[in-house]
Amino acid sequence: MPQRWMKMAAGATITIAVAMGTLALRAAPQEKTPSRSRVAIAQALPRLKGDHLEATVVEVTYAPGGANATHRHPCPVIGYVLEGALRMQVKGQPEKIYNVGETFYESPTDVHVVSANASQSAPARFLAYFVCDHPTALSIPVTDASVGAK
Repeated sequence: MPQRWMKMAAGATITIAVAMGTLALRAAPQEKTPSRSRVAIAQALPRLKGDHLEATVVEVTYAPGGANATHRHPCPVIGYVLEGALRMQVKGQPEKIYNVGETFYESPTDVHVVSANASQSAPARFLAYFVCDHPTALSIPVTDASVGAK
């Protein structure tokens, strides 16, 4: 009887046996612990042009005590902290600390007034997921005079 082996994404092995026109599937025991998953963030996005969408993932690293100047993003951004802790504040909202495994969202109308490493002695690192529907710089400096303008 001919047999084929196939590896599944979760690490399971199945046997496919074909005999006299019938198909039988037999699952082999798991060799490894199955993967775990969790929803880190679910966020509605603003209206975007669906035929021009582009996703960009940027890894950002702050040195100990490092920070960025006031800025905004012209596209929605979801951040995920990989290492250390971040101090973040969007204009009109309280400052917040984000730790490893936590996420944050910024809309295209938000002005990012604080974006900094929360530690003076250890680096911080996060991924920023941008979803844009037009070619653009991903970060735009905001001057003190324009902070009030969204």
